[in-house]
This record gives sequence, structure tokens and C-alpha cells, in this order.
Amino acid sequence: MKIGRKDFDIKNKTYIMGILNVTPDSFSDGGKYNRLDAALYHAEKMIQEGADIVDIGGESTRPGHTVITDEQEIARVTPVIEGVKERFDVPISIDTYKGAVAEAALQAGADLVNDIWGFKHDFRVAELTARYGVACCLMHNRREAVYEDFLADVVRDMEECVELARKAGVKDEKIILDPGVGFGKDYEKNLEIIHHVEVLHALGFPILLGTSRKSVIGLTLNLPADERMEGTLATTVIGVIKGCAFVRVHDVRENKRVIQMTEAILRH
Repeated sequence: MKIGRKDFDIKNKTYIMGILNVTPDSFSDGGKYNRLDAALYHAEKMIQEGADIVDIGGESTRPGHTVITDEQEIARVTPVIEGVKERFDVPISIDTYKGAVAEAALQAGADLVNDIWGFKHDFRVAELTARYGVACCLMHNRREAVYEDFLADVVRDMEECVELARKAGVKDEKIILDPGVGFGKDYEKNLEIIHHVEVLHALGFPILLGTSRKSVIGLTLNLPADERMEGTLATTVIGVIKGCAFVRVHDVRENKRVIQMTEAILRH
């Protein structure tokens, strides 16, 4: 799979998408990197520690987050995308579900669109992804956490996202699927989808697992967001074992080491 100028061996390796939130209110690191110099410093640190992709987000999507205007979001993300692009040779992902933001980010040089609604919120995001020929990550999400047969329903929902992508003209080799841990699911279902994330392999696309510091870890361990690294590392190991091609994390160095160790064991 090619993202930007980089080739990814999605069959045999697990890669790291490092999280760069340029927001004042993200659940675990809000306000830390919402100045351009701080954002670029953190991007550099993640790349040095082994991030294969940098995922830039300008609006918090945590429960109870404040919705901001497209203009505010664009003003937050585009200088950071341009700055990272100028300084580093790393694929850049834009974390948005809005057409206007996606377009501005793609014009600024983003290589991947990471949509928490899997193209179901704004079809224009799918059309822009196709027009620019970039990769996309389609996340599972529902407005109501009501299911008849949870795992089968998740697979069906993801099939709908894939059909939207294809309808817009996105090529199959540009699609990544994300089971959507922490979105449209209660605590038990979040644990279940992590445990059975391999069900998405049936659709034939690489999987991205995003669990870093999320509430499912906080609830399991009874810990605040800044003390959930070990819990995140456990989910990363599960992701590697289950064949996930990507993990989206805050703590790059530690997750990189865990992936290397797990992959070494699995090769024997």
C-alpha cells in the first residue's frame, strides 16, 4: 500500500500513526500542541521515535467535545500540515469528517484522510479523497450504540463505508478500515471489538486499531488519561497478533518497541 511517497508492507508489519492534536480540548493532550512551534516540535519527536504517519487533527471528537467552525479547524490544521511537509519526509493524515476541512488539508499536502464517520457524514470527503488520489481510513461509528448482532453489524456497517468509497471512485488499494474503539459502543463492546478485530479481515482491507489512552482503558484500569500507557501497549500487542497493519497512538517510542518485540516472537 502506498501512502504519500511511502510504501507500506501491510501483510507483514504493523506501522505507527502518531497522533498530533492541534486542539485546546482533546481528551488526553488538549492544548499541548495548539501552537505551531509546539506542534512541529512534537511531530519531529514522534518521527524520531518511529512514527510512520503523522495524524493531524484540529477538532476534538471526544464525548462532549465543542464543535468548531470549518474555518477554525482549517486555520488550526493547514499551517501544521504545511510545516510538517516542509520539514519532514513523512506521510501526513488529516483527521476530519468535513469536506471543507479535507479539501484545505489536501491542498496543503495531506496524504491520507482519516474520517471518524467513514464517509457517512459528508460524502464530499469521499469525492475529494478520490479526486486527490490519496489513501483513506474509514472508521466504524454509529449515533446510537444499538446492535442486533454486534460483530456482524460492525462488518455490515463497514461494508457500507467501503461502498461509499467505491461509489466516489476511491480505489480499493487506498482503503484502510478502523473498528472505531470508543465510538458508538459501550464499554463491553469496545473490549469485544478489540478482542475480535480480525473480523474486519473478511472485507480484505488493512486494519488500523486506535485505542490509545481511550476510556475503555481508563474504565478497565480505573486510571486517568495520562496514566493509560500500559493499557494501550496491551491493546497494541493484541493488534499485532490479530494482524492490524496500523496502530494510532500518542506514545510512539513505547508502542514501537512493543510492536518490534511482538513481531519478533511471531516470526518464530
